[in-house]
Amino acid sequence: MSLQPQAIPPVPEETARIARAILPKGNTYIHMRDELGTFFRDEDFLDLFSEKGQPAESAWRLALVMVMQYAEGLTDRQAADAVRTRIDWKYALRLEITDPGFDFSVLSEFRGRLLTHQAERRLFDKMLSQFRERGWVKERGKQRTDSTHVRASIRAVNRLECVGETMRHARSAASGGRSRLAARAHATGVGQALSVPF
Repeated sequence: MSLQPQAIPPVPEETARIARAILPKGNTYIHMRDELGTFFRDEDFLDLFSEKGQPAESAWRLALVMVMQYAEGLTDRQAADAVRTRIDWKYALRLEITDPGFDFSVLSEFRGRLLTHQAERRLFDKMLSQFRERGWVKERGKQRTDSTHVRASIRAVNRLECVGETMRHARSAASGGRSRLAARAHATGVGQALSVPF
């Protein structure tokens, strides 16, 4: 595949009109596009493609799709569907409303190119440099976080552990006489080590 860099077009008028009508206050992707423009350019990815071959999908769009995909925790198939069906994604990607998008396999191919050329940090580095230019990220500064959600997760884990320990204790107490209840608890796995996913 070859990459023929093209100038990044403006948001198509119809796409902008419909996006403003449907989302008058905007959303994350509309604000991102309006405030930051575009994080990436095709020229940023020229080294990942050969000079000859079938034209590739626009690299800056694929990179931005991968960022939005990560932000929403989508699979490649879901991300490709979002490009095809969501107005906010079309707005951020500067696509016509009628644009059919691309096959989901294009994302894994692009990701493979990034990995093959050891360019996996390129997306992060480009975004980070823009954030620094705008003063949103500073060198060696203190980062503050809201730990409320962390404490809530720990509390939930503690409760699960208490339930698991209670069940283990009940099984152990019931197994003194090896009653039917204890045998059934043993057969169903009650009292086994409790593993809590993080």
